[in-house]
Amino acid sequence: MAKKKFIFLILFCAFCLCAHAETLLLRTGARVKGTIVFQNEEVVILRDAEGARFQYPRAEVQEILSDETEQKDTEENDQTENDQMVNKKASILLELAGGAAVNPNEAVGGAFSVDLLVGSHHIGDRHLFVGAGVGYHGLFLGEEKYNFLPVQAALRMPLTETKHAPAFGVAVGYGIALSKEYLGGLYAGVDFGYRCRINPRTAVALMAFAQFQQAIVPSVTVIDGNEFTARSGRSLVTSGLKLALYF
Repeated sequence: MAKKKFIFLILFCAFCLCAHAETLLLRTGARVKGTIVFQNEEVVILRDAEGARFQYPRAEVQEILSDETEQKDTEENDQTENDQMVNKKASILLELAGGAAVNPNEAVGGAFSVDLLVGSHHIGDRHLFVGAGVGYHGLFLGEEKYNFLPVQAALRMPLTETKHAPAFGVAVGYGIALSKEYLGGLYAGVDFGYRCRINPRTAVALMAFAQFQQAIVPSVTVIDGNEFTARSGRSLVTSGLKLALYF
């Protein structure tokens, strides 16, 4: 008798080790998870985690999925959904920057800027941002203050497809002057730094940047006691640090 109990115990342990959770995908679309204890061409008997048994006609069972298969399918579906979400929806890039401003002919001062760009954050198999937008740039050079509204097209790209990667960017456009005392002109910028990808659509970057803004300002020339007013170009250069948020 003891020998039979010992053999039964061994068989029971072997069954427990071999049994693994599976999921029945029914033709109604429902999923039922448990351990199959018996199946043939007519019926499938499933035991749930609490030990209760349920019987399903074989004709109602569309597919039997193992844990590994179901997890793989779920991960593939999630990745597909993420890829579709990234490819179909636009991304927003918000950049906040501050630094030093220089007019090579006159003074050194400070500057700050806010840029809001809309575009695609994922093109093909690369996390590449291409977009366009507007911003606000304020420059303080001695007693002079310049305010521009740059309308720009921009490219931002990580150098590798890893979560943490060096990145660079360029932008070009036209800075609209927000004062009647001067005119705007060509705007261009370049930056380089470090980007961290949080998820397929969200990232944060810390960049060092340099920006060029052209301004047309009035100038007064005195000839033989007479004042003549003309307009001359100025090159305003800004450099500093930028925080960029992709979402």
